[in-house]
Amino acid sequence: MISWKNLFVLSSVCCLLVSIVKGQDQPDTEWWKTAVLYQIYPRSFYDTDGNGVGDIRGVTAKLQYLKDTGIDATWLSPIFKSPQRDFGYDVSDFLEVDSLFGTNRDLEELFAEAKKLGLKIVLDFVPNHSSTEHWWFKQSELGVEPYRDYYVWHPGKSVAGQARPAVPNNWNSVFYGSAWEWSDIRQAYYLHQFEVGQPDLNFRNPQVIAEFDNILTFWMARGASGFRVDAINHMFEDALFRDEPINDASDPLSYGYTHHIYTNNLVCRIMLTEAYTSMDMVLRFYESDDGSEQRAHFPFNFVLLGELNGASKARDFKYVIDRWLGNLPRGKVTNWVLGNHDQPRVGSRYGEERIDAMNILLMTLPGVAVTYNGEEIGMVDYRDMSWEDSLDPQGCNVGPDEYRWKSRDPQRTPFQWDDTFNAGFSKANKTWLPVYPYYRQNNLRKQLEGDRSHYKVYTEAVKLRRHRVFREGSFRSKAFNEHVFGFVRYLKDGSFMVVVINLTDELSEIDLHDVYDSIGDRDTRVYLVGTESRYKINQVVDASRVPIGPYESIILGNDATSSKGTITGCINSIIASLMLIGILMKTMYV
Repeated sequence: MISWKNLFVLSSVCCLLVSIVKGQDQPDTEWWKTAVLYQIYPRSFYDTDGNGVGDIRGVTAKLQYLKDTGIDATWLSPIFKSPQRDFGYDVSDFLEVDSLFGTNRDLEELFAEAKKLGLKIVLDFVPNHSSTEHWWFKQSELGVEPYRDYYVWHPGKSVAGQARPAVPNNWNSVFYGSAWEWSDIRQAYYLHQFEVGQPDLNFRNPQVIAEFDNILTFWMARGASGFRVDAINHMFEDALFRDEPINDASDPLSYGYTHHIYTNNLVCRIMLTEAYTSMDMVLRFYESDDGSEQRAHFPFNFVLLGELNGASKARDFKYVIDRWLGNLPRGKVTNWVLGNHDQPRVGSRYGEERIDAMNILLMTLPGVAVTYNGEEIGMVDYRDMSWEDSLDPQGCNVGPDEYRWKSRDPQRTPFQWDDTFNAGFSKANKTWLPVYPYYRQNNLRKQLEGDRSHYKVYTEAVKLRRHRVFREGSFRSKAFNEHVFGFVRYLKDGSFMVVVINLTDELSEIDLHDVYDSIGDRDTRVYLVGTESRYKINQVVDASRVPIGPYESIILGNDATSSKGTITGCINSIIASLMLIGILMKTMYV
């Protein structure tokens, strides 16, 4: 049995667990340190059976696409058996694939095919709660041992003259309304920090921990490379069930009504992780304050999601990025998450004109790069989706007047493969969510055929991140002015790469010496440009005077190793030429 304490952890609201299973060859547990991780939302990736919903075989069919794009590992949003009230995050059987997506055999075939291509497959893992349809909950509700205390139950507060007790406290659900639901069967309340059909499991019960040890072992033995663990910051609650202090009294049913001091970020020794919280809390998930206890390999870093947007200035980028790197514990690996299924897409959050800049930024910052499917082709939110087509409970719960801005459906629409029916995603008459209406103007096939495209910039950036300067180089950033942000990655041998992005439509001229004064008079050439750029690859520029156009993104640099190789090559060519001349002259005088 695997102990959770011995798992290698890569964390977020979610975290990624990589472990060793007895009887198997020891896997490469270091693969994630420089990886490009790619999140797939299976419902919207590729449909092979024509029911309008993406499936596991659809992921298998597109593995070569992932390989060609330069992806190292991908994880799948929930595919386990579920009533789908929250699209798979309400699991009714952790050991069985939901028939909507396929079978356990389909998943094992995916593992096997991915292994042939050198790709890692990570599964979503939801330990905080299950579905009310899970066998554990049904037995717990009946009070049957050993399941009686598998979930968080409370008898409620007695109220004079009232037959049913009142809710235990003022805790609210993330999805709106009280986090407590009454069970007539058990005559008690159960906690659900999310949807009412998602009862919270009790991780103070060692039997619950043992159940999840077995689940992890089961899937690792079948080929899973790890697990992305969802909502782990909600796994422990205050044992005394105390009311939380009021935060915003304007709506007593909203999640923001209280400060979540008793339901969020409670420390446990099994694993520690979080994403949507303060930087200090996130960084504590690497190790204990005194450094004696090692925790997660890394907590997912969501600063690019939560602290920066299209209105951010160059100095904001510098401050947020430098602050994160400056506080990173020594010897730890950082990461950058640019998108996921819960957040607006890059093009909608930062502006479509900044898509290339943000993808280049993601691929060239130190550490792991995390991409949500569709960001590589610049997909945007379908925010005008009708109320009738909306399905996300987070949006539907607030009603037709506000759903558009609360729903996560707009960033979950089907992948835009080509300009055929349903964007090549499915042959069904109706897809589970409507396809983005302008997919003919933006799809993968069109971008593959074009001379310049978001996809081509993305894949070239992925290739360039393999360069030793980006894999090993030191980091220094610069806000050249209000509009232009940049940073340099450099090595002791003099090799360097400078990444420059113009966040606005203002033309600027910058001096690269301001960020890296060791450039000197050496040639500085262009390595990569975004679709908005006027520069050409391999173009040599004057480092002291570099014009940067509106929304332009560019990588410039000098590889000392390449320079040495060029000099050596020139010398060899000269020697060869002299030898040839000598031979010719000797021939002439014979």
